[in-house]
Amino acid sequence: MSAIPLDDRDLQILSILSREGRISKVDLARRVNLSATPCWERLRRLEKAGFIRGYRADVALAKVAPHVVVFVVAELESHRAESFQAFERAVARHDEIVACWAIGGGFDYLMQVVTRDIDSYQRLVDQLLASELGLKRYFTYIVTKDVKAGPPPLADLFAAGVQEN
Repeated sequence: MSAIPLDDRDLQILSILSREGRISKVDLARRVNLSATPCWERLRRLEKAGFIRGYRADVALAKVAPHVVVFVVAELESHRAESFQAFERAVARHDEIVACWAIGGGFDYLMQVVTRDIDSYQRLVDQLLASELGLKRYFTYIVTKDVKAGPPPLADLFAAGVQEN
């Protein structure tokens, strides 16, 4: 699963940072019951190993600007590797596509799109269709209300698989 073994403290560090990315190193060390230097060394090891991909703010978009969040499921005409690669390169060029997952079960991709309004979303779709990426069909789901968003339940995910150092 991972290149380096994780112990309970590593998991605690990851769990805390997934909820409180701006926590000070001193507070983080105190919360995982370590002195600052060993905690900092663990944090750097986790970052270097790729367990921590970055730090960012959870921006309240509704307070910043009008916007619409849209989920799109997409199916490609061809299921050849080149078709998937071309589609994924095209998706990477559009900042308004904030997330994209390859999925199984009838469709090929699930995308999350954030734009100013439905018109700007439709322009994005028109660009994708005009790019001749082999987009066979797509379905649009407009988010009407945020119900829940949060970090993954790391403690639950790793409860059975945590290895002791």
